Amino acid sequence: MAANLRRQFSKNWTASLAGAAIATLAGLGVHVLPFGRGLTSWSYDLLTVSKPVVVPTNAVLVLMDEASHDKLGQPLNAPWDRTLHAQLVNKLSAEVARVIVFDIVFSDPMRGNPAADTTFAEAIARSRRVILAADHELVGSGSKFRMPLEQLRNAAANIGSAEVMPGYDLVVREHTAGPPDQLLSSLSWAAAEFVGAVKLNETGHEPARRWMHYYAPAHSLPAVSYFDALNSPLEGLFRDKAVFIGARIFTKFAGERKDEYRTPYSFWTPQQQFMSGVEIQATAYLNLLRGDWLRVLPQNSERIIIVVFGVIAGWLLMNFRPWSATGLALLIGTVVALVSYVAFRRTFVWFPWLILEAQIGAALSVSVVVNSFRLFLERRLYEQTLALYLSPKLVKKFSQDEHFRQRGAEKQMLTILFSDIANFTTISEGMDSDDLAKLMNKYFQHAVSECIHVTDGTVVKYIGDAIFAFWNAPEQQHDHAVRACEAALRFRDQGVEYVNGQPLFTRIGLHTGVANVGNFGSVQRFDYTALGESINLASRMEALNKYLGTTVLITGATQAEIGGKFTTRFLGKFRLKGFEKSVDVFELLGREGELNEAWHKQFSSALESFRNRDLNSAAREFRRVLELRKEDGPSKFYLHKIEELRAAVLPADWHGEVELKEK
Repeated sequence: MAANLRRQFSKNWTASLAGAAIATLAGLGVHVLPFGRGLTSWSYDLLTVSKPVVVPTNAVLVLMDEASHDKLGQPLNAPWDRTLHAQLVNKLSAEVARVIVFDIVFSDPMRGNPAADTTFAEAIARSRRVILAADHELVGSGSKFRMPLEQLRNAAANIGSAEVMPGYDLVVREHTAGPPDQLLSSLSWAAAEFVGAVKLNETGHEPARRWMHYYAPAHSLPAVSYFDALNSPLEGLFRDKAVFIGARIFTKFAGERKDEYRTPYSFWTPQQQFMSGVEIQATAYLNLLRGDWLRVLPQNSERIIIVVFGVIAGWLLMNFRPWSATGLALLIGTVVALVSYVAFRRTFVWFPWLILEAQIGAALSVSVVVNSFRLFLERRLYEQTLALYLSPKLVKKFSQDEHFRQRGAEKQMLTILFSDIANFTTISEGMDSDDLAKLMNKYFQHAVSECIHVTDGTVVKYIGDAIFAFWNAPEQQHDHAVRACEAALRFRDQGVEYVNGQPLFTRIGLHTGVANVGNFGSVQRFDYTALGESINLASRMEALNKYLGTTVLITGATQAEIGGKFTTRFLGKFRLKGFEKSVDVFELLGREGELNEAWHKQFSSALESFRNRDLNSAAREFRRVLELRKEDGPSKFYLHKIEELRAAVLPADWHGEVELKEK
C-alpha cells in the first residue's frame, strides 16, 4: 500500500493541479466575498504608509481651533460671527490666494446680526474666488443637499459637496464625488476646477473613480490658526495657494462641522489618529491639482491577475519540498510586494496585493502538507532505500546511530572514485527499455558488490551510468587509497561484455584529498555525500581518460598514498577546466610487478623530452612507444599535441604543462 501511495504522489502534475486550484479559489474568494475587504483595505494602507512622506505646499489650512475660539470670543455651541469670515476673505484676497474654500456650511441666517450675512456676501462677491460647501443629509427614505444661503450662494464662485464617505473602518480611502443626480461636484473638485486643474466630462459629472493619495499623517499640511491668519502678518504664506478654512477638533467645541476620520496612517501614528475633514478636502484637492490621485485596475483585470498568479504560484510551490517551498514562497511574496510598491509609486496604480500574498500562503500550506506526507512515506522506506545504494556497514550506521543521521559535515581525507561507461549513449541507443534496465542492474550489481563494497568503499550515488564512491568514511581506513585502487582494478579486470556489437568498459578517475563529508539536505530529506574541490577533481580525472585513451587515472596525491603496491606511469602535468593549478596525472597500470619495462621506459623518456621543450625528439620517442604498444592512448595524445604546439609560441616558463579547456 505504501508503494502505491508513493507512486501516486510521484505524479507531480496531480498535486500541482490541486495546489493551483486551491490558490486560485482562495484568491477569488478573498477578492469577491465580503470577508476579504480587510486584505484589500490593508493593501492600500500599507502601500500608503510605506512611501516617503512628501508634503505639498500648494494648499494652506486655516483652522478654527480652540485658541481661535478663545481669542476671538466666539461661542463653542453656535456659528461664528460672519463678519470675521468677511474680514478673512478680504485679507486672503488681498494676499492673492489662488482659491478660498470654506469647509463650512452657511445654510442658516446669522442670528442676531443679519447684516453680517450681507457683509460676508459682499466680501465673497469682491473676491470672486470663494468656494462654499453644501452638506448632504438624509430626508426620510431619500436625501438632499443643505445649500448655503441664497445671497452667499449667488456671490460664491462655486458650490461643492463637503460630504466625505469613510469605509467600514472609518478610514477615508476614496474621493467622495458629488452625486450625479444632484449636478453638484465635490468641494475638492470645485476648487480644482476653479484653478483650471480639472474639468467635468461631457455628461457634466466628475470622471473616473479616484482614490485618496495621502501625502503624510494627519496635521502635516501647512496650517495656521484662524486667529493668526486674521490678525498676524503672514507675508507670502497665502500667495497663489489654495486656502481651506475649517475646524480641527481636539475637544468638544463647536465648529460648523465636527468631522474627523481615520487614515491609513492611523494605526501607525496613534498620536495623529484622526484627520479633520478640512485636511481631507485639501488633500483631495492637491491630488486633483497635481494629477497624482490613485487608481485601480478594472475589477475583471484584477480577477484575471489573481487567477493567473494563483495557477502559477500553486503549481510552482507544489513541486518543492517544504523548506524549499517556504524559501520560494518568501521570495515570491517579496517580489509581489516590491512590484506592487513600484507600480504604486511610479504609476499611482494600487493593487490588492495582499490577496496574492494570501494565495501564496494557501499554496504553501497545501505544499507543506502534501510533501510532508510524501516524505513520511519515504522515511518508512528509509532502510530499504539505503540498502539499495549504500554499503551494509553504512546502512547499519544510519539505522542505529541517531547522531549520524543528523545533518552536518566534517572535513575528512578521502580517496574518491568516479566511474563512467565509455560511449554509453551510443551503446544504449535503440535498446529496449527492459533490456537496458537488466543490463544496468547487472552492471551496478557487479560494480558495487564485487568492486566497491568488497573493499569497504561507500557508494554515494549513481548518476546515470556513472558511480560516485569514496573510502575512509564513514569509518576511517588508513589504507583508503590502496583500497580505492584495488576497486578500480577490479572494475578494469571484469570480463568485457558486448552490447550491440560494442564493448562495455568503464573509465575511472581517482583522487585523494580533503572534502566535506556528511549529511547534506533538509530536515526531511538528506544524503550522505561529500562536497568540495576534491570531488570535482576526481570527476575531471575520470573525464580525462577520454582524451588520453586510458582506463584508470589517478592524481599525484593518490600516487603518494599507495607507495609501491601498484604499478603506475606518470602521464604529465595537466591543468584541467575549472582549476587554476596543474595536477600530476598517473595511469594505474596494475598491481605491483605488472609492467612491460621496455615501452614504459620509452614513454618516460619521450615525456621528459616533451617537458624539456624538445618536441622533435619527443615525437620520435612517442612513435617508438607505439611500435612497442600499438594502442597506447597517451602517446597518441602527445603526438597530436606536439603538432598543435609546433605552430604556437611556447611561453618561456612552459615545461610540458597541458591545459584542457573542456571537461
